[in-house]
This record gives sequence, C-alpha cells and structure tokens, in this order.
Amino acid sequence: MKLPISFTDVAAAAGRIAGVAHRTPVLASRTANARAGAAVHFKCENLQRAGAFKFRGAYNALAQFTPEQRRAGALAFSSGNHAQAVALAARLLGIRAAIVMPQDAPQSKLSATRDYGAELILYDRYREDREALAGRIAAERGMTVVPPYDHPQVMAGQGTAALELFEDAGPLDALLVCVGGGGLISGCATAARHLNSACRVIGVEPAAGNDVQRSLAQGRIVRIEVPQTIADGAQTTHAGAFTFPVIQALVDEVVTVTDDALVRTMRFFAERMKLVVEPTGCLAAAALLEGVVKLPDARIGVIVSGGNVDLGRYAALLAQA
Repeated sequence: MKLPISFTDVAAAAGRIAGVAHRTPVLASRTANARAGAAVHFKCENLQRAGAFKFRGAYNALAQFTPEQRRAGALAFSSGNHAQAVALAARLLGIRAAIVMPQDAPQSKLSATRDYGAELILYDRYREDREALAGRIAAERGMTVVPPYDHPQVMAGQGTAALELFEDAGPLDALLVCVGGGGLISGCATAARHLNSACRVIGVEPAAGNDVQRSLAQGRIVRIEVPQTIADGAQTTHAGAFTFPVIQALVDEVVTVTDDALVRTMRFFAERMKLVVEPTGCLAAAALLEGVVKLPDARIGVIVSGGNVDLGRYAALLAQA
C-alpha cells in the first residue's frame, strides 16, 4: 500500500522551512543517560518558533497555498500549539487565519495565538465537535482548513524534526515520539525508517488517552472520549485517516505514561537541563526516564515536542513532583 507521505516529502519540507523554522538544539544529560542506561539525545522542539514542533508542519502546509487559497485565508482547529503555529505561519506569509480553540485551552496559548494576529473562535471541547465546527465555518467563508495532524503536508513538515535529529546526533537505534493524533510520529517515523531502517520507533501516549495503542492492537482506528489528562496537546480522540496507516506500517509500538510521570519529567527538565517543557512535551522522555521503555546501551533520540504552558500552572505542577 502506498503511504500518504514519503521521505521525499519530508526532505522537500526541510528545504521549504529552512531559514524560517529554528533548527532546534539536540541536548544531552549525564543524569538522563545514567537513568536510561543509554546515550540519550533530546531534540528540543520546546525551543521552536511558537514554542512547539507544530510550526514546521503549519508553515510547510501554508507555504504551498495557491493564490486563491492565500486570498481566502486559513482555518485551523487546535488545543493550542497548532493554533499558534498556524497563526504565526499565516502572519509570516501574509495570510489571514482563524483558529477554532477550546475555551479551556491554557491562557498562554490563547493569548499567544491572538497576539500572532489570528481570529479566535472558542468552543466547548466536551460538547462540540471541533472538526465539524471548523468545516462549517470554512465552507461559509471559503477558507482552507489546515488540520493539526491529519494532513500530508503537515505530517511531512513535522518529520523534519527527526531528519535534523539524525543529522545532528548521528545514527540512532531508537526514536521516541509523543503521540496525539499522529502527525508528529508519522512524519518522524517516515524520516527515521529512511535514514536507518533498523531504528526502532516508539510512540508514547498519556495513559488516559491510549487510542492509538488500542487502534494498533485492533487493526483499525479506535475512537475514545476526550481523555482527562494534563497532556492537553494529546487530548485527541482518534488517529487520522492519513496518520494511522503510516503508524501501522512504520511504528514498532506505542506505550503509555501517567500524568504523575509527566510531572516528574517536567521537574527533571527544569532542574537538570534548565528547560521549560509542557506536559505533552514530556511524554516521550517520561517513557524512557520512568523505565517504561528500556533500551540499555542504545543510542536513543527523544523528541521534546513543546514548551507552551502557563507559568502559574507550571509552578503548581512542579510543586506536586
């Protein structure tokens, strides 16, 4: 079966975002290496423009708009990071943007999205279907919907994070990636499999929202209720029609971690590496540091996917650890 994206798409995206997206640093920690019993390389997308990897896919998608699409504008739906990414990418490209966001999204993400110049359309994530709402508004206005993950151009853009990680860290035996709707891991797995076919690709979901793990077990897309987790970026209810086939074909396994593990990992990043990482951004690292994934003596890449978190909430979560 032909997959929705190939390494050629990821490489093309890398050229498209070059000089616009940050080439984020790859950092290491002796403490992390000791805890994992491995050589760990953290790809710090919390230091990306707009605070998360999402800028890569958003810019790659919007940069390919036709003149007609540019005139009509872009519409996205997101809990926050994709919202900010589309808003910033649209501003840089001179495209009008409207974003459907949950009314309980972190205030920092709402404010940042608005500050980038986008129009906010708020909804109740527990009672309303964001995709249906976005589709209706886009149809009324003639705008182009740019989904947060289930979109080949978005997926290819996200894969550039893994491409850079391999280029900067060298050969990797395993790659750990957080999983929400699957855009990041599908793009990263596409890059990893091309660069090292033996690289083990492992996805990490919040324990309360393991829809992708269940989908792989059942061989079909499983839909769940909105998960109750502090990993707001992974509060998705199902994988995408484009992302799931890639995950099935290229991802070795998906594991889960608890919210408590995420909090402890946030504290690790703050104390040991001086990094502000949001709960969702800690998913992949938590699986390794908490011993859910054990790969002794391996060279491991970990995508630290984002750092957008309200400082008050951040302080309160760290105090729990």
